[in-house]
Amino acid sequence: MLLGSLVFLPGTADADDETLTQRVHQFLYQKTQTLGEEVVIELRAPSPHLPACLNPTPFLPNADQAPLGRVSVGVRCGEQQRQIRYLQAQIDVIGPYAVAAEDISRGTPITDAMLDTQRGNLGELSSRALTDADEIIGNVARRPIRRGSTFQAHDIQAPRLVERGQRVTVIAKGPAFRIAREGEAMDDGGLNERIRVRFGPREILEARITGEGVLQIDF
Repeated sequence: MLLGSLVFLPGTADADDETLTQRVHQFLYQKTQTLGEEVVIELRAPSPHLPACLNPTPFLPNADQAPLGRVSVGVRCGEQQRQIRYLQAQIDVIGPYAVAAEDISRGTPITDAMLDTQRGNLGELSSRALTDADEIIGNVARRPIRRGSTFQAHDIQAPRLVERGQRVTVIAKGPAFRIAREGEAMDDGGLNERIRVRFGPREILEARITGEGVLQIDF
């Protein structure tokens, strides 16, 4: 069960500001409740010199990045949502994260036995750290990883299913047809990556890798 708490950093807050900060806190709590076991959100009170924010609607400027550590939260205000202001927050999430249970050499496929679990403040980890074992297992180490280290996104890659120069089968599929052709891969690639395939001196197409030596073009 995730426990949450809110701390207001020094500042002056009236009733409208309290509504704003409560709305932002609820938004951040929803965004972080799946990340760990306990979350502490520190919000800096809005500037007292700004006008009231009516109908506040929070959003994250970096929507693809988990809201951990020091983050900036955008808030749209007013009936037309045309006014935008930003609040600063410090988000600490306590929970488990994966680390290497042993030294892992470059090119090694990563298995469950190679992982261990530690518990701590996820906000203190690198923004590119992978905390979920499911994101790591089955990938290949791109560089040596030391025992006890966290896994960074750039440390691992999907296993190569196609190598440059390899003869591959490309399947073109549509609502009422299916055509298979043989070509030459012009790039290395892993599952669901798109690479170029040469079919002749002047015919090069891009296709998505769906299996070992197999690619697909969707129409």
